[in-house]
Amino acid sequence: MSRQRFPQRVLRWSRGLVGCWIRFALLLIAACSLIASSTAVGQEPAAMRSLANRELGWPSTEQWRRVIFLQDHNTRVVVLGTTLLGLAAGTIGSFTLLRKRALMGDALSHATLPGIGLAFIVATQLGFDGKSLPVLLLGAAVTGLIGVAGIVFIRSLTRLSEDTALGVVLSVFFGAGVAVLGVIQQMESGHSAGLESFIYGKTASMLPSDAWLIGGTGFVSCLVCFALFKELKLLCFDDGFAGSEGYSVTLLDGILMLLVVVVTIVGLQAVGLILVIALLVTPAAAARFWTHQLTRMVLLASGLGAISGMLGSATSALFPQLPSGAMIVLVATALFLFSMMLGPARGLLPRWVRRWRLNSSIERQHLMRGIYELLESRGYQGPESGDPIPSVSLDDLLRLRSWTMRRLKHGIRKADEAGLLVQLPNQQIKVNKSGYHEAARLTHEHRLWEMYLITHAESAPSQVDRSADAIEHVLEPEMIDRLERLLQQSQRPTRVVDSPHPLSHD
Repeated sequence: MSRQRFPQRVLRWSRGLVGCWIRFALLLIAACSLIASSTAVGQEPAAMRSLANRELGWPSTEQWRRVIFLQDHNTRVVVLGTTLLGLAAGTIGSFTLLRKRALMGDALSHATLPGIGLAFIVATQLGFDGKSLPVLLLGAAVTGLIGVAGIVFIRSLTRLSEDTALGVVLSVFFGAGVAVLGVIQQMESGHSAGLESFIYGKTASMLPSDAWLIGGTGFVSCLVCFALFKELKLLCFDDGFAGSEGYSVTLLDGILMLLVVVVTIVGLQAVGLILVIALLVTPAAAARFWTHQLTRMVLLASGLGAISGMLGSATSALFPQLPSGAMIVLVATALFLFSMMLGPARGLLPRWVRRWRLNSSIERQHLMRGIYELLESRGYQGPESGDPIPSVSLDDLLRLRSWTMRRLKHGIRKADEAGLLVQLPNQQIKVNKSGYHEAARLTHEHRLWEMYLITHAESAPSQVDRSADAIEHVLEPEMIDRLERLLQQSQRPTRVVDSPHPLSHD
């Protein structure tokens, strides 16, 4: 049985560890549920409890069942509304992240606070219900758009950078909002009780009309994104090319910012103006670790946002003492951390595995090149000459490069597993016929690198070997393959190119 490669063992071990944790969590939840249900004698039935109950304690089996199957009306409304909000926020957030406007939602959300307060004052003075959600959201939308205009004005007419404009708008509008709330507290015709909930969110008090509002606006926002997908894609990756093709970059930017305003406004009800930025940024950032294609990224971000909203609100329903907005953000953060570690495109563990494989491949290639150069210095002409392939000692290889015995044996083991050489007694190794041809190919391509550096990069012949090795270590495998294809000739010569510098094996 052939030995498994180390990266494969790491990936299999990580998958097994994740599976073990999931099984352990399920067993722990089941055990705690059984314990809680067995000790729930004499307590109030679960069906009689309200979602607003703030008592601490592990939920019973009946509570788990009611939340999982969405048997309570309030739970259905909250889960539906937050799921649709997360889906819309993930979709819009993908474009703002790629456009490098991730913090735009943060500035806009803070800019809505004075609009909420001013809408309450105007509606109260006119005799309307000052706490009507459509009135408050309308006021928030107005000041949010004013905030967008302020950011564009500062960025366009001054030399200040965009992050400075975002900071100015965020702080000024939030301070104005706090001042407006202070004025409302001194009014005789109304009080500001409940307005502060827009800062942190009030998901538990969401009404069916609120869920329909979130779902409708989110659906329309997603339709706009998919209808303008090609244009927004050009805007995110190359706005100069979009302008040269006749698209109005200013108009597309305005549409994108308008979508951010809409999602931010409807998200105030669920997570509040402080945490709504997490729904715009975190799912999109998590999706970035899984793919390099925009279409897949948008779909993944919308899915991760929907899962964050659903699981976060469901967790808050199970544990009423935990706020829904904070739980939604924590679930999104957990998904982000999981993606950051295991995402196949940019995750830390897969990237480390790719880097480990690259380094192992480089060490094996250096070993095969060293063996070929030693045989070449001894006058060996190859298997075609009819002479047997001589063996090479480890001491000669150690003197050839600044290897350690541990690294040298690791490269020999990898070459042995690849079937390129055999290990002999007395610290000797010997390449077979296929190993010799592989070593000749690697040496030929390496010398092409050296000739390219001497000819086009003006490298000194005495330093070209180090320069070529440095390029092989620094560049990513994709770039190395691309450059090697540029250097390869249409037909490979029958013999290896001579080294452009003297070989030294002292």
